[in-house]
Amino acid sequence: MRNDRARLEDILRAITSIERYAVRGRAAFELDELLQSWMIYHLALIGEAATRLSPALRGYHPEVPWPGLISMRNVLVHGYFSVDLDEVWATVERRVPSLRKQVGLTEGSRPSTRPPCPACGPSLDGLP
Repeated sequence: MRNDRARLEDILRAITSIERYAVRGRAAFELDELLQSWMIYHLALIGEAATRLSPALRGYHPEVPWPGLISMRNVLVHGYFSVDLDEVWATVERRVPSLRKQVGLTEGSRPSTRPPCPACGPSLDGLP
């Protein structure tokens, strides 16, 4: 069974995949159906991983917009032809970079002044 650490790493891999092609810019995104599908797929992966995180971890880290990530996944997966590409790009451009910081598993450790979470340790970096 996969643990919270593995799911957070899934989120970071998806963010890295999004960032790899986001640098091409909005014009490339608007013209390239494969690029659109790439972004949608990886945003859906982020939402799926967020769905499967433990309630304890999500509750202890309310600064991360878990409900929004999960809702976006549902729209992307079940919305089919009603997916708003403007919203997808806005998410890629504005929300994904801050999500990397919020998840807290970047190269550097993020110190926390909170008492330890019984399920996840002192920070997201404290996960097993």
